[in-house]
Amino acid sequence: MSKPGRSAGVLLAAGAGTRYGMPKVLAAEGEWLRSAVEALAAGGCDDVVVVLGAAIVDVPADARPVVAEDWRRGMGVSLLTGLAAVSDADYAVILTVDTPDIGADVVARVLGAARGSSSGLARASYDGRPGHPVVIAREHWPALRATLDGDEGARRFLASRTDVVAVDCADLATGSDVDER
Repeated sequence: MSKPGRSAGVLLAAGAGTRYGMPKVLAAEGEWLRSAVEALAAGGCDDVVVVLGAAIVDVPADARPVVAEDWRRGMGVSLLTGLAAVSDADYAVILTVDTPDIGADVVARVLGAARGSSSGLARASYDGRPGHPVVIAREHWPALRATLDGDEGARRFLASRTDVVAVDCADLATGSDVDER
């Protein structure tokens, strides 16, 4: 049985993209940003926030921007900023801007799995490799926040859990993050 509740997309897009050569929020003339916001909005998120930092840009109409002032400290700070901005949601759907082939179908599948699980935790996987999006029910946010540090997002929190539903999405996308041009 699926648990209802408000879901919010948290798009992590604050980094400088050092290996990529520019902030990835600017990649493909903003197309990665637009497609990620569309994936979250059309995939079932009632609210979408884009966490910005290294580059401040206009975000699509389906989203609202939040700025991680201390973005240089890493992805952990960006995720903390995003969670604070969606504090009224029951589920956070976390996606990174550098996974451009993830669409609404992937988001909907992973969100549905989280809502249908007893834990409220789900993560996309691609041929057995964990990836994004990740869905975390609000009841887990305090424990998640306690693990966020530096350039590590939810990885440590997720690794500590045995109840994260792995959702195979290899038939829908590669889930690959793009680190170099």
